[in-house]
Amino acid sequence: MHDEHTLHVDGTDYRTRLSAKYLRRQPAALPVAKEARAAIPGVIWDVHVAPGAQVAAGEPLITLEAMKMLNPLLARQAGTVARVHVRVGDRVVKNQLLVEFL
Repeated sequence: MHDEHTLHVDGTDYRTRLSAKYLRRQPAALPVAKEARAAIPGVIWDVHVAPGAQVAAGEPLITLEAMKMLNPLLARQAGTVARVHVRVGDRVVKNQLLVEFL
């Protein structure tokens, strides 16, 4: 069950085993296209959209501050904003719903 593998890095061989937890992992689920959720916990630094706004793929929706870094949340596809669930200064948890689309 714990197959041993050898990794070759910069001229050095490292032997390792895959843990049972690693072997049981599941692929990440793709987010629902009609929602934008926080990928990490943090504080809302800026909200770039409002309900009714038309957004293009790649357009910034929210800027989230986490660990002293600003992280833009971009639209995955073009659409219309139905609802914004956060305001500047709100603390959010991982996977919290931030923006909904029509």
